[in-house]
This record gives sequence, C-alpha cells and structure tokens, in this order.
Amino acid sequence: MADFSAKDVKELRERTGAGMMDSKKALQENGGDMEAAVDWLRTKGLAAAAKKAGRTAAEGLVGVAVEGTRGAAVEVNSETDFVAKNDQFQDFVAKVTEIALNTDGDVEALKAADYPGGTTVNDKLTDNIATIGENQSLRRVAHVAVSKGAIVSYVHNAAAPNLGKIGVLVALESDAGADVLEPLGKQLAMHIAAAAPLALTGDDLDADTIERERAIAQEKAAESGKPDNIIEKMVEGAIAKYRKENALMSQLFVMDNKTKIEDVVAAAAKDAGSAIVLKDYVRFQLGEGIAKKEENFAEEVAAAVA
Repeated sequence: MADFSAKDVKELRERTGAGMMDSKKALQENGGDMEAAVDWLRTKGLAAAAKKAGRTAAEGLVGVAVEGTRGAAVEVNSETDFVAKNDQFQDFVAKVTEIALNTDGDVEALKAADYPGGTTVNDKLTDNIATIGENQSLRRVAHVAVSKGAIVSYVHNAAAPNLGKIGVLVALESDAGADVLEPLGKQLAMHIAAAAPLALTGDDLDADTIERERAIAQEKAAESGKPDNIIEKMVEGAIAKYRKENALMSQLFVMDNKTKIEDVVAAAAKDAGSAIVLKDYVRFQLGEGIAKKEENFAEEVAAAVA
C-alpha cells in the first residue's frame, strides 16, 4: 500500500480541486509522491476544477422531487446554458434532488451526503467541473413536508422531467384525497411560478425588506408636501399594499385576477368537505440574486486572438 494519509488526500484536493476518489487514486498511482500526484491529475484533466472556481455560475437547472408527503428543491448553477442541456449535468441535478429528500434543507449537509458510486455529492460536483469544463455550484436546497395531505411540484418550461428554470413545491395539509389536492396544488404552483410571492403571509415578509420599503415610501410621501399625519397614513397605506401584493395568501389568483389565494384554498376545502391548509411553499428561480458578468463578445474574441 502506498505511503500516504488522509491529510495528504485533503492537501491534494485543496491544491488541485480534484475529487476525493481521484486524489486518492493519484497518490496510489504515484507511491504517495505529492508532486507526481499533482502532475498525474493534470495529465488526466482532473486538476482543472480549481482554476474554474472563480468564474460566475448563473445558469444551470432547478430540480424538484416529491416522495409521499416530502418534497425537495435544489438549484445547481453552471456558467452557460449549454451545460443545462448536458445529459451528465441533468443526471447529476436529478440525483442530487432525490438525495435532498432525505436532508433537512441544509446545503452543506447535502454536499456531504452520499452520492451513488461511493463518493459524496460535493466530490461528484468537483468531478463534473473537471469533466464538463465549467464552474458549477450547488447553490441552495429547500425541504418541505406535511403530516398528511400532499406535496405538489411544478416546473415551468421544463428542460427535462422535474428540471427547469423555475421550480415550485406546494405543501397542502389535509385529509382530502389526491383527486382534490393534486389539481389544487398544481394551480397554486402555477400561480406561485408566475406571481413570485416573497412569503406565505404578510407577517412572514422579511423585516429588513419591509423597512427598506418603508424608507422608500417615506421619501415619496415627503415629496408631496402634505402634513406629517397625512404622510404617515400614506406610508402605512403603501406598506399595507406591499404586504398584500407580495404575500402569497393575499395575492390575487392569476387565473381570474380577482380571488385571493386564501379564498381559493377555502373554496376548495368547502367543496371537498375537508379542511385544507396551505402550509408552505418553495419557489426557486434559476440565478435569481446572482450578479451576472456582462460579456462583450467582440472584445472577448479580440482578446482571444491577441
């Protein structure tokens, strides 16, 4: 057996960006010689991942998975949209989403989870970076569950089954049957995909976001030149409107643009003769919040030629 330790494997991984299994094999093949192992990985094209790690990854795929009364959503990013059409990448996102069903929604826990083939999710991701040739990242994961009822998923403009650019999960807690909950969940999921609520209820909206909106409303109202008591009412009115428009339960259903979502759920419960609670939801839109680098194609070509 080659003379090297787990610490050597860790060091080689950090130096090259290669996966754990590849690093271990490199040391085995080279008798534990660190520098020879680095060269071995380079010749195999497995030391490329580290060089790609600094590049912006804002494309990729969102995956959703449902198993019984549990659901998971995952976003895995890549540098270009071409990778999202790659079978290897799609297979990875699909498998990782299934694995996420057994995690608690923590990214680091998912990265450390076992991946088919005797490796981990993070090591497989590193291997993919080397073989596909682009930076990739497991950006976020969410998990929802109900004690009874249904988790319903929806993917907008799916690139493959359960994979696309917008993925939604709806958690409905109820004794009603699937014949009621599935179509209701699908309609709600389509609404969520289109309307992009920021929280389930107005009280669930992020406090910092509300304060930012309040400051904007205050500035706008102050420009009116009206008395302070009127300005205060204008600000509170603006905040109430913001809460109503951005909380799922108070949004107007996109199917008719007049019925509140809470009333849509209540009507379905009445028809079913059973209480239905919209307990939770997840909406992942690919790349939201990531600052994309603007590329000038002509300059890029000129730089490459130079």
